[in-house]
Amino acid sequence: MGIDWSKELSEQLDWHWTNHLRPRLETLTDDEYLWEPVEDCWTVRPGENGDVTIDWAYPEPSPPPVTTIAWRLAHIIVGVFGMRTASHFGGPPADYQTFPYAASAKEALEQLDDAYARWRDGVRALAAEGLERPCGEAEGPYAEYPFAALILHINREAIHHGAEILLLRDLHRSRLAG
Repeated sequence: MGIDWSKELSEQLDWHWTNHLRPRLETLTDDEYLWEPVEDCWTVRPGENGDVTIDWAYPEPSPPPVTTIAWRLAHIIVGVFGMRTASHFGGPPADYQTFPYAASAKEALEQLDDAYARWRDGVRALAAEGLERPCGEAEGPYAEYPFAALILHINREAIHHGAEILLLRDLHRSRLAG
């Protein structure tokens, strides 16, 4: 029996996305989206020209700042899916400095759905040789790793950061109930 590895890798994330993460984001409010649970959180915020910017630094400070749901969603949209889709599947350019960040939860979820669909569709279109080929220059020190390793990394990142977002929603709800 042959295994369709593109399908298996795609479905690993898609199951989590469809059955756990995305349904729990459906009712995300702007209050939750921008809630800062502690002082000096990293978030997205209005910029000087009416645009929305993200708090960001490279290298990341140590210890890293606590981040808002807005920041986490922006990270998944831009850094996890967007930049990789641009580099590997011909998606629109995406980078932390110029991305049009969402000012509302509704807009962020639209961006998230679009970024996820582009990544998912790109992965699903890969044949076995596409999974075995090196990632290439876009992945820096991981350029020689097989593309399947990048897909596994993206799956881990999306699941990890998605769980953090859901925890922040739980904490936001609990502070209102308590």
